[in-house]
Amino acid sequence: MRADLVPDDLWERVAPLLPPAPERRRRYPGRLRVPDRAALAGILYVLRTGVAWRDVSAETVGCSGVTAWRRLRDWTEAGVWPRLHAALLAELRRADSLDLDDCAVDGSHVRALKRGDHVGPSPVDRARPGSKHHLIVDRHGTPLAVTLTGGNRHDVTQLLPLLDAVPPIRGLRGRPRHKPRRLYADRGYDFDKYRCLLWKRGIKPLIARRGVAHGSGLGKVRWVVERTFAWLHQFKRLRTRYERRADLHHGLLELACSLICLRRLRTSS
Repeated sequence: MRADLVPDDLWERVAPLLPPAPERRRRYPGRLRVPDRAALAGILYVLRTGVAWRDVSAETVGCSGVTAWRRLRDWTEAGVWPRLHAALLAELRRADSLDLDDCAVDGSHVRALKRGDHVGPSPVDRARPGSKHHLIVDRHGTPLAVTLTGGNRHDVTQLLPLLDAVPPIRGLRGRPRHKPRRLYADRGYDFDKYRCLLWKRGIKPLIARRGVAHGSGLGKVRWVVERTFAWLHQFKRLRTRYERRADLHHGLLELACSLICLRRLRTSS
């Protein structure tokens, strides 16, 4: 296994979250189980390169692509990726590298090559099947939560579910933070109904108005969410949705968000 696929600081954070391996049978135990670190290397290899699971080289990562996919399935169903993301967000807050006062939201379309859950005709891609990534970030572009919907869902319909998906972020004394004070968004979120709902949650909406000339100045803060989408789509497996199961694609999204948080944690320390 290549050592650079799973750095030590990543493995130290992932290993305590993994479910215990099933006990081997005493009689006819079968082949030895592939180590979890090798399976994680296979998942990261697919996430970064975008290759098909069947094309994963066992000599490179230490396990077959089928084994890596099965471990991704098991760990996604066990809820490993949300807990990893929440733990890294807490570390960032403890290191004073998280600014939750100003946050930004946006959505990004990706083509879906296979049918499945959360796939719909995309209005920006000639009604071809696609999905949408919905993202909320802090002032520095650190991803706080990500959701997945069909390509035909309007961005504003996922505004409240996206806020609900932000985990309680600990790391400091007192109550954990789970919502911003101010929320920036583009014209796609310009609906008075949702402005009122944000005010009721104690969040000040700073949303560009439709029909108004550009130059509101909101882009000085909101551009970070576009940059984070660029970071996410550097992981080639996320540029196009190949997974038929929505939970597996969403698990890869959360894993990519965790890797971005870990990268920011390294630079801050």
